[in-house]
Amino acid sequence: MENATNEAMNWFSGNQELLLQYAVNIIAAILILIIGNWVVKAIANGIAGMMRKKQLDEAVVSFVHTFVRYLLFVIVIIAALGRLGVQTASVVAVIGAAGLAVGLALQGSLSNFAAGVLIVTFRPFKSGDYVEAGGVSGSVDSIQIFSTVLTTPDNKMVVVPNGAIISNPITNYSKHDTRRIDYVIGVSYSADLHKTKEVLARVLSEESRLLSTPEPTIGVVELADSSVNLVVRPWVRTSDYWGVYFDLLQAIKEELDKEGIEIPFPQMDVHMPKNDG
Repeated sequence: MENATNEAMNWFSGNQELLLQYAVNIIAAILILIIGNWVVKAIANGIAGMMRKKQLDEAVVSFVHTFVRYLLFVIVIIAALGRLGVQTASVVAVIGAAGLAVGLALQGSLSNFAAGVLIVTFRPFKSGDYVEAGGVSGSVDSIQIFSTVLTTPDNKMVVVPNGAIISNPITNYSKHDTRRIDYVIGVSYSADLHKTKEVLARVLSEESRLLSTPEPTIGVVELADSSVNLVVRPWVRTSDYWGVYFDLLQAIKEELDKEGIEIPFPQMDVHMPKNDG
């Protein structure tokens, strides 16, 4: 035991400079990580700040901020390993090989990343837009590296993979300033169609939130099984859409009732054969 202790003491005495160099390298690597992380945050936040000053969409800012931060932090880690004496060329090769292996294992994640780049590049929607994308409807909260966060009308957060968004149709309800409301109003076959159109036109004229241009459309669209169906298609500002939709539909129903114009419901006539016996 005593011999082992003496050998250890002798080894430490003979390698003080080497140990001191190791200690300096370790401390330097830790400082590189700490200071590098601070610098990375500062650069990423600075880029995000400049993008916000240019009034770029917040979803795009969030995507670029996250991407730049991850990319620069990888460089910081490589610099810290280099300070520890690790051959950075070998590290880069290992990272490349590992990246290839991980890429093959996580093809879906890479496709989501590529889809996120396409979303940011072509901008089919921006933060705050109400969209239907990837089978989900909601307001765009943020575009992240692998997914897009939507908030549904009942205030649920839904995370949709970017790949699902790009590979499916995207409907942006907020893209344009105006929208058309589409109603199909069914009336009885005995109803006076000219009078029905006049009543519908009067209801539309009394709604101040409707736009005069384009002019609303009122016309017969279908002779259905139990009703004559008319389309009513006024235009509104996108921000007024749902408020006008609900109020106008109620007003149409009430006015048709007041004028005695029947809105029929599905019905079936049953004929019973007469038994002469």
